[in-house]
Amino acid sequence: MPEKSAQNLKERPPIVVVMGHVDHGKTTLLDYIRKANVAAKEAGGITQSIGAYEIIHYPGGDPSTGSGRPSAEGRKITFIDTPGHEAFSAMRSRGAHVADLAILVVAADEGLKTQTKEAIDILRKSETPFVVAINKIDKTNGDVEKAKNELTAAGVLLEGYGGQISWHGVSAKTGDGVNDLLDLILLSAEVEHLTYDPSAPVSGFVLETRVDRQRGSEATIIVRNGTLKRGDMIHTETAGGKVKILENFLGKTVSELAPSAPALIIGFERLPRVGEEFSFGLGSVTLQDEKRGSRLQVPKVVTGKKGEGPQVLNLILKASDAGSLEALSLIIRSLGNDKRPLNVVEESVGEISDGDARLAVTTGGAIIGFRSKIDKGAKNLIDAHAVRVITSEIIYDLVKAVEDFLHELEKPPAAGELEVLAVFNQAKPDKQLVGGRVILGIMKGKGNLEIVRGEGTVIGTGKILNLRDKKSDVIQAEKGKEAGMLVNSNILIAPGDRLLLRG
Repeated sequence: MPEKSAQNLKERPPIVVVMGHVDHGKTTLLDYIRKANVAAKEAGGITQSIGAYEIIHYPGGDPSTGSGRPSAEGRKITFIDTPGHEAFSAMRSRGAHVADLAILVVAADEGLKTQTKEAIDILRKSETPFVVAINKIDKTNGDVEKAKNELTAAGVLLEGYGGQISWHGVSAKTGDGVNDLLDLILLSAEVEHLTYDPSAPVSGFVLETRVDRQRGSEATIIVRNGTLKRGDMIHTETAGGKVKILENFLGKTVSELAPSAPALIIGFERLPRVGEEFSFGLGSVTLQDEKRGSRLQVPKVVTGKKGEGPQVLNLILKASDAGSLEALSLIIRSLGNDKRPLNVVEESVGEISDGDARLAVTTGGAIIGFRSKIDKGAKNLIDAHAVRVITSEIIYDLVKAVEDFLHELEKPPAAGELEVLAVFNQAKPDKQLVGGRVILGIMKGKGNLEIVRGEGTVIGTGKILNLRDKKSDVIQAEKGKEAGMLVNSNILIAPGDRLLLRG
């Protein structure tokens, strides 16, 4: 290994993470920076899932107009995009540890919020230098002074307010102040004296991992020292391999990358853990890690019988990438309670496969997927065995759907359930005539109903006014029987709906 000396060192671009409360404009700010500082034909090609990208900023100028270019050399800045939802705290924390600098975004119209304070705590613990962007200065109800005072109360002492933390008012929507903010980032980077040794063995951090159906294990990494080349052997604590494919943040194949470049590599024999440091060489993997990397073999959990305590709900968790899976796992586990204990039998990255479906069948479990598609083999098994699957591309919607599902499971079993086969009269919603087959228990006249549509969503309630078997009024209809029903409900019932008798 070459000896590290001042003569070997070269300046490297800063790695920056943007943090703050949800809806305070982090994504809008990043989008503006990306579009204004990356060539238009390239900006549109950035793969958002990589979670990091480079820009070129011209200090003291406006790159969108060319102002400043004749007298200033363009300088690179790498940005790490961290999710804003509160459930992604661990990912934001990891981003702060990987980054050299941070931008703390505070909305002028709202001031400090829960995640702002969480971000401040993460930055302090990780000792990450940061500047403050007071965003939304274009809004009429924005109050910059109020935001400054709240930051001071939280121990963030700005320049001019008894401290040395740089700040600037910006509008991520219009771009006002954004170039000045980037100037502050470069000035802060100069203070930090960020360098690397090009002759040193390559090292850096794993930022994200995922499984691509065609290409296999993919890892987004950030180079911190040395130069990463295609063909290099690299390893982390839990994984290793050879860099077979090396792509920059634009998805273009390259032969090598220097710090602080983000890259997507293919070559790890299995997914490393997000946040691990990678180094040049073969490395070693412990037996414990080998077991952790293999697919879990989980026997069916026997749920408690009536009178023996609450039943355990088995869950299989899937996500598009490792960071999202980690966050999803934290969310789902926090939703369990004494009435409905949750048991995560497996969690993994990638599409929902037939193996996941088989595991759900053998454990009597449900599958929860975040940004994970269902492959054809799994779809056939899921349909054949009526496996409950809840998926969404939006974390808020997924959490809500899971909470609704758990709420339904906590209710006492329905006394009866009828599948609607036909609707005969809906001239008046308070007197809807429907026909169907009893598929569970016993349906009784004059009972209260829940109307369930699709994969189990309760869309409304109603009341049975009259129950008929062919042309005769009856008191009840047992499982397997067809029956007509006059229902009072403000929801229009449709064929395929299920009517649950709740007493």
